[in-house]
Amino acid sequence: MKHYICLLILISLIVHITSCASVRYEKYPDSGYAVASWYGTEFHGKPTSSGEIFNMYAMTCAHRSYPFGTKLVITNISTNKKAYCIVNDRGPFVEGRDIDLSYAVAKEIGLIQDGVGKVRIDYSGRDDSYIREVKDVAREGPFTLQIGSFIEISNAIRLKKALEMKYNKVYITEAEIEGKNFYRVRIGKFSSRKNIYSLANTLADEGYPVLITGYEEKI
Repeated sequence: MKHYICLLILISLIVHITSCASVRYEKYPDSGYAVASWYGTEFHGKPTSSGEIFNMYAMTCAHRSYPFGTKLVITNISTNKKAYCIVNDRGPFVEGRDIDLSYAVAKEIGLIQDGVGKVRIDYSGRDDSYIREVKDVAREGPFTLQIGSFIEISNAIRLKKALEMKYNKVYITEAEIEGKNFYRVRIGKFSSRKNIYSLANTLADEGYPVLITGYEEKI
């Protein structure tokens, strides 16, 4: 009888573990095999989509959908070398590629020379410190969401392109402050705060710095 009960507990435990694994895979459908490339000097020192400054020597990567702070294990299929990295950027923008690795990650797994290669992506948790809080500085409507502000328009254009992978009505405005031009990346036009908070919280949870402010015409 004791053996029978132990067997039932073991079966229940296996079912529970299998169920959890299937839920995780469904939540992160991009786990599995993918095409990877890498980026380095061209973007070194420039802001990523999460707002962090890109460091080609840090163990980071760019992905189209994983929330910022997602931890991944990347295995190069041809070398069987693996490396741990964290998602802090959006990309790749090239068709047929699924993930962009920093120079450091690509070097660790032996992808530098080939430039592009097949890898396996395994989800390994998330750093919740990447989750942001929504800031609201708007006095009156209509309202909009500001995701970034840059002196260099190329940085604003890159963030706009990253946001457009998932969101609609992304635009750029220009403002002069103390003799300097700033290019602000924004999303949408909302008549009330009630309509804007759902999207604002989604973006903040994804890891974007979100500011609710007054709407201005795009450039």
